[in-house]
Amino acid sequence: MGAIPPPMLVLAGVVSLQVGAAFAKQLFPVAGASGVVALRLVFAAVILLLVWRPSLRLDRRTWAVVAGYGAVLSGMNICIYQAFERIPLGAAVTIEFLGPLAVAVFGSRRKLDLVWAALAAAGVLLLSRVEGGLDPVGVGFALAAGAMWAAYILMGAKLGSRTSGGTGLALGMAFGAVVAAPFGVAEAGTALLDPTVLVAGLVVALMSSVVPYSLELEALRRMPPRVFGVLMSLEPAVAALAGLLVLGELLTGWQWAAVCCVVLASMGSTRTTPG
Repeated sequence: MGAIPPPMLVLAGVVSLQVGAAFAKQLFPVAGASGVVALRLVFAAVILLLVWRPSLRLDRRTWAVVAGYGAVLSGMNICIYQAFERIPLGAAVTIEFLGPLAVAVFGSRRKLDLVWAALAAAGVLLLSRVEGGLDPVGVGFALAAGAMWAAYILMGAKLGSRTSGGTGLALGMAFGAVVAAPFGVAEAGTALLDPTVLVAGLVVALMSSVVPYSLELEALRRMPPRVFGVLMSLEPAVAALAGLLVLGELLTGWQWAAVCCVVLASMGSTRTTPG
């Protein structure tokens, strides 16, 4: 992946993640939100461990980073899936985006970066305009996911600097799976053993964990966290489109305007970032 520009890695990861999330939402009636998260992380951990076969000979600081990354990863996924269960996909990811947007704003040293972040923020406000209001519990889970997403960006950068290849990602995913498993079992129970649910969970794991997190980790090795945060402004737009195409969640005119704002902010930040 070294020959692929980091922005393209981020874009591919965003599309894979959000389409996978839309498919995952269809499993909620059978396995529950936490059950789907558990399946997703467990399968992803198994795949990454088999592919990378990471060494366990790490120093204490590296293990601390791995554990922190895994805990944040698990918490972020549990919270956002709980939000998906209560509010539309596009709205949930829009609210969650406040986390990486904060990373972009507070980590910026150039006024131009603030302009792109402000444009993305305008898109966030427009995209969240949903008639009839949003479930407050769902909004709360989305906000919590946003806070953990900000932490994930920072922890991912540390993980990338202290490990090579997919070693850190595989170990972090395994730790996250251990954290998420009890929540999944408590909510879904024996439904997690259904063959159809297992196959669907494997597909979700590939689309929503293995592919996007591998691409994002590689991108974080080659770009500052603040730039990565602005590029991730594509998340609300892609989530809204995935919700429309997969789940039939329609967009209003204001929400289409928001898509344009977010895409322009992402394009602007990409084109003006020094090589």
